[in-house]
Amino acid sequence: MSDASRWRWLPNALSLSRALLVIPLLVAILVGYPRVALAIVFVAALSDGLDGWFAKRFDWRTAFGSVLDPAADKLLLSGAFLALTLVGLVPVWLLVLVLLRDLVISIGAYAYRRIMGRLSVKPTRISKLNTLVQFLFVVLLLADRPYLHWPVWWTAFATGIVTASTVLSGVDYVWAYGWPALGHLRERAKA
Repeated sequence: MSDASRWRWLPNALSLSRALLVIPLLVAILVGYPRVALAIVFVAALSDGLDGWFAKRFDWRTAFGSVLDPAADKLLLSGAFLALTLVGLVPVWLLVLVLLRDLVISIGAYAYRRIMGRLSVKPTRISKLNTLVQFLFVVLLLADRPYLHWPVWWTAFATGIVTASTVLSGVDYVWAYGWPALGHLRERAKA
């Protein structure tokens, strides 16, 4: 075993550590420590970048990691949206939209696997953009009070951007994976 291959576990460990940051992030937001919450978000972003870099640079990709990485991102973002909703910074309808999109994708992935017999987890470009937009929105909200003091219209504009990217991403997943599954079902029905 080469020296580099001994570290194959590192990307998955970084993803797992990111998932474990959800609890301290929730606590920091709920008890009113936006600076601490912001620091946790930046550590999470750094771990996300590093796990992807290690996985690609050294070809340390695994099937487990391909599921764990986006799951950790979703868990962290969903937790942040939940906490920000509980403290009144995110409207309830936006939290519901974000969680509903993730639920539709999860149910769709399960159905796709049942219909097609396999599932290759590959986030679409729009989904990656949506994750970035949601992440930046969380940063904007956490940085607002202690540092930036955004005007109200800016937060409303950012909420609109998050809403649009969330809806587009959900529709994109349904389109990208739903049509092939329906085609497969039609072919199977003809046979």
